[in-house]
Amino acid sequence: MFLKKILYYLNPANLFHRNKEEGISLRMMHGVNKISFLMFLLCLVVMLVRWLGR
Repeated sequence: MFLKKILYYLNPANLFHRNKEEGISLRMMHGVNKISFLMFLLCLVVMLVRWLGR
């Protein structure tokens, strides 16, 4: 289930997908969650590259 959610977030087709049943607050919350998740993955990659570069 966790891996399925990660793959859903990483899918570019779902990045700007709108669900008509959701309110504006819920859509904004999901957008912020996607941005924070992508930033977390980017930071992990940067830390891994720096660690391997030593």
